[in-house]
Amino acid sequence: MKYILAFDQGTTSSRALLFDSQGRLCATAQKVLPQSFPANGLVEHDAIQIWQDQLQVAREVLQTTGVHPQEVAALGITNQRETTILWDRQTGQPLAPAIVWQDRRTASICQKLIDDGHEPMIHSKTGLLADAYFSASKLQWLLDHLPDARQRARKGELAFGTVDTWLVWNLTQGQCHITDPSNASRTLLFNIHTGDWDPQLLALFDIPPEVLPALVPSLGVAGMVAREHLGAEIPIAALVGDQQAATFGQACFKDGMVKNTYGTGCFLLMNTGQDIVQSQHRLLTTIGWQKPAIDSTSNELLTTYCLEGSVFMAGATVQWLRDGLNLFERTADIEPLAASVTDTEDMFLVPALTGLGAPHWDAHARGLMIGMSRATNRAHIARAALESIALQVTDLLNALQQDAISTHISQLRVDGAAAQNNLLMQMQADFSGYPVYRPKITETTAQGAAWMAGLATGIWSDLSTLEQHWQTDRIFEPQWSDDQRDAHLNRWHQALERAKAWHVSNDEGPR
Repeated sequence: MKYILAFDQGTTSSRALLFDSQGRLCATAQKVLPQSFPANGLVEHDAIQIWQDQLQVAREVLQTTGVHPQEVAALGITNQRETTILWDRQTGQPLAPAIVWQDRRTASICQKLIDDGHEPMIHSKTGLLADAYFSASKLQWLLDHLPDARQRARKGELAFGTVDTWLVWNLTQGQCHITDPSNASRTLLFNIHTGDWDPQLLALFDIPPEVLPALVPSLGVAGMVAREHLGAEIPIAALVGDQQAATFGQACFKDGMVKNTYGTGCFLLMNTGQDIVQSQHRLLTTIGWQKPAIDSTSNELLTTYCLEGSVFMAGATVQWLRDGLNLFERTADIEPLAASVTDTEDMFLVPALTGLGAPHWDAHARGLMIGMSRATNRAHIARAALESIALQVTDLLNALQQDAISTHISQLRVDGAAAQNNLLMQMQADFSGYPVYRPKITETTAQGAAWMAGLATGIWSDLSTLEQHWQTDRIFEPQWSDDQRDAHLNRWHQALERAKAWHVSNDEGPR
């Protein structure tokens, strides 16, 4: 029996999962990754801890199963995406904490780019918007604020990478400084049309090209894990951003298929095939994955593109209620608490604690609860929090359908930890009007990385074989009428406008 090891390095945990050649999940090991919030709007990780934790869980999953490292045919890596790390090539030591994708310290840099009229060019080249969410302004900030960093970068002494690049660098003991197009397309430095780093964008952000990783396909052996790490030289056969991996793991192989992941944030992706679809509703165009053409004797690479919408606060909202407000002890407690009331009594929670993502892209919006009365209790707040997640995703679905006019969304495939929350999934179906399909295996992010690595190394021969591994656990059908849905969405949008308006009144001072 051959096995595939998957690394799933996320915002709040590092995980290793082992799959067998039949696609079955054999074992999982996980370690919680602490986040640091040194100031308002700042979110950081310890990059060394990311590497050490990821290595620890990989060793643990092999020990737990008793699988010998030589039985592992391939490693697939999927990761939190835009998080930015800068390190010394000689010592391998990070120069600063990793700046997490949620971090908003560079919002003013991005706003100046917008004010100076650069966003249309940025959008046309990258499919993205000028926002602090992405890596370029984070890297620019590090080069601006660390002593001699830009000069050292120009000399080739420093290396930049997102988490995939950082893990591969350590796994190969500095032999491979690489990334794939799915991760590169989230930096604001990569041209999705040419498939390469863009000189004009590098100049705009003042990024020396010497600091950048080389580009490799998402599927294909790109390096070998050093024997001393796991006990054998294991081919690194897939690199892919977490949301693209989940799209692949949901078997969304055909144009028009849509998935949403409910994690720290929510990430909605539609496969648009070989077509680059530029959003007219402030969604993102991104690369899904890149792979060699099947049965091709040339070096032809096929690129699959996606439309994407991102919600910054999903599971993070529940975490905030649990840890910040102490409304309940365990994450799972929110479902029975929210279900103890039949509605929120017209109370809404807008979780803009780190601004608003798509389709609003408002870095200055802040969270609010509105519509409270003396009858409001913690159950109403819990229910409003779950509703806020489903309502934000509904806004993304509506924007996506408007962008993809020729494609009718027939179903929404869901995954992530919160997809196990039946109340939330029913809310999603009711608010959006689309049936929600939950698969039996919801570890689709790691599954996608494993599937890619297995394809790259011949464990599986084609996509149709993988489609057979995807099975439905439950379908949530919409139960609301159109009138109910429209009325609720209208009230939600009123609350959103109040959250967006906060920074205007706040800039003017207290009233």
